[in-house]
Amino acid sequence: MDDLPPSPAQVPQRLLTDPAFVRALRERDFTTVFAMAHDAGISFNRIAEACTLKAERVSQIARGTTAVTALTTVERIAGGLRIPGALLGLAAQPWEDTAVLSTESDHGEDPMKRRNLLRGALAAGLTAPALAALTAARTDVDQTLSPDTPQDLADLEAAAESYGYGYHGQAPTRVLADLVTDFTTLHPLLTVPQPAPVRARLCRTAGQMAGMTAIVLHDLGSRRESRAWFATAARAAAESGDQQLHAWVLAREAMVPLNYGAPRAAADLADHARQAAGTRPTAAAVLAAAVAARAYALNHQAEQALAALTAADALMDRLPESERSDTWLTYSELKHHVHLSHALTTLGDTRRARESQQRALELSAPTSTVARTLLTIDGAACAHHDGDTEQACRRTVAALTALPVDFRTGLVRRRALDLHEAIPTQHHRERAVQELRDVLAL
Repeated sequence: MDDLPPSPAQVPQRLLTDPAFVRALRERDFTTVFAMAHDAGISFNRIAEACTLKAERVSQIARGTTAVTALTTVERIAGGLRIPGALLGLAAQPWEDTAVLSTESDHGEDPMKRRNLLRGALAAGLTAPALAALTAARTDVDQTLSPDTPQDLADLEAAAESYGYGYHGQAPTRVLADLVTDFTTLHPLLTVPQPAPVRARLCRTAGQMAGMTAIVLHDLGSRRESRAWFATAARAAAESGDQQLHAWVLAREAMVPLNYGAPRAAADLADHARQAAGTRPTAAAVLAAAVAARAYALNHQAEQALAALTAADALMDRLPESERSDTWLTYSELKHHVHLSHALTTLGDTRRARESQQRALELSAPTSTVARTLLTIDGAACAHHDGDTEQACRRTVAALTALPVDFRTGLVRRRALDLHEAIPTQHHRERAVQELRDVLAL
């Protein structure tokens, strides 16, 4: 076939004739491809070595937590597993015996010879050479047609949707690395002319991914970088024409100054988000109202905060079920109670704040590390407001020390600092307060 030695992860011929494997190749479903290769005795480490991918990346693809979207990665997988290019919609690979795959090179435009070649290839059934010949016939014509939707776009849209489900117990830095890697694959698609609907989809996906990257950076405490990514997300959302996405970006951006000591700036951004979202009950509209309520509360504008809370509750009651899932891009009951907890805690309405905290904890998964810790700190702040500063400090210390080191930064640390700074100086010599100070390394 070729002069190259076999790949350490070359898939057996029986897989190349397995309908499920061939279907997965056609759909570029590499989660199934890697799983079936693994079941055939090829370790993920060997796949990583042969495809020049990081072992961690291979493991993520196999688990379905990240998608393969870049054409260069598809080509590396084809070469590493020795998969004929036609089965993946690629050109023939250098190591292939292309004589049995081509429908044109040896036969020109002679329809009879092409028909005989296809009949011969298909006589043994839908084998790898037969499928490759069919694919070659299709791509010969397909490549002459006007460009339509790039193959990578659907993968990128699916990747953006999967990232929306948050950390799922993974370290924020790990999620950030995967997000940015997939975000960069949008660049070549955005630099070539596309039909207007495709361009809009690309910009929408870019806006979502940039916005989620900004969220992770915000959670890690990198405010400047977070704002820069939100600016990119806003530009992409505006170009996409998706007004609700633009409102979502503005509302999420408002949470940067909100959580880092600039409530007036947060309120301005949240107001812009509310204007962009309009009056319809959408995820962006509820989020914008809830963030505005928190900003007004922190800015000691109780009347405006209560009005925004009332608006947020009214919108939440009418929010369609399709927008209530628990993702970064939608707005769940859990998320609503997390926002209510902080707003009501800040307003000093500790009874209602505790009700929201309890409901949010009931709704949250054990892997929702950041959200559960913030709710615990809100509960501690309620205890301080009600006069039990010692309990407030001990609960916060326990919550922080239970966290992995990667999670003790950014937003979580800022919220704990807010509690410490709210404690009058005459209490700073008390043991519990000193323990909190030590954990925060003030």
